[in-house]
Amino acid sequence: MACAALLLVLACAASLVVGSNPIAPARVGEVLLSPDGTQASVVVNELRLPRTAVAVAVGAALALAGAVMQALTRNPLADPGILGINAGASLAVVLGVVLGFGSGLGSTVWFAFAGASVAGAGVHVLAGGSGQQRAGSGSPARLALAGVTVSAALAAVTEALVLSDQQAFNEFRFWVAGSVEGRGWDVLIAVGPFLLVGGVVALALGPSLNALSMGEETGKALGVRPGRVRALSLLAVTLLAGGATAAAGPIGFVGLAAPMLARALVGHDHRRVAVLSLLLGPVWVLVADCLARVVIAPEETQVGVVAALIGAPVFVAVVRRGRVASL
Repeated sequence: MACAALLLVLACAASLVVGSNPIAPARVGEVLLSPDGTQASVVVNELRLPRTAVAVAVGAALALAGAVMQALTRNPLADPGILGINAGASLAVVLGVVLGFGSGLGSTVWFAFAGASVAGAGVHVLAGGSGQQRAGSGSPARLALAGVTVSAALAAVTEALVLSDQQAFNEFRFWVAGSVEGRGWDVLIAVGPFLLVGGVVALALGPSLNALSMGEETGKALGVRPGRVRALSLLAVTLLAGGATAAAGPIGFVGLAAPMLARALVGHDHRRVAVLSLLLGPVWVLVADCLARVVIAPEETQVGVVAALIGAPVFVAVVRRGRVASL
């Protein structure tokens, strides 16, 4: 935990220093403590500082959502995308542009969050998590099947809309790559309450998810109500992943790899996995964002692209070494 916390501090410091406009670390410290209105002060305090804060929030939310999804589905390869979060957010963003409700970051944040929430709720209902309970309703297998089905259907509609509308295509192709560039305090304030509520719920579910990991019957014997835990887990994942996607667009591999690495380091106790994921997720996003600023300098690329390029080989290496432990 201490090493992960140290990595997070170093990643935050690097995020404040690294960029197309080179500023010495000592100067960054000076303008942080005493803003003086110079170009360096504006760049650090008005651009890099809020960008770093958004990256930390997004990384923590995606990683914690992934940890809950993996514990809930008892699948170490699960991530928030199983709930159709990304697909729902993507469709809502495209619909907003096509129907003329506006474009740009201010609009896409709310459209993305609304789409993610509706998709998450739809998957929950389709999996049988509400209404009359039947045998197997709300089970991890039904949840995964419902999520894949909803995601495929929403992705098909999104593709059809994008191909039929040039403006939607232009808006979507930048949003879907995932980026924290240009995100300010307004974005963090908008999604922050949702991320905070989702985080509190997710952390509070730790003991219950630990009990359910031993089997549903064992969990019931320990006083856990599986249906209630699943509903609250889906609520937490929807708030966390939906808020993160609304703020930065889809960023892959963070929700999958961060909890997987955390589990490899601290074992299967979901409480410890969740806390360590909260530290590793932001490190992943911040490192990817720093690389995104310099890899094709002076231009920038999207953090989602770099996060995927980093995550893919790491994920393949972990799988080939048989380090993916079953839950």
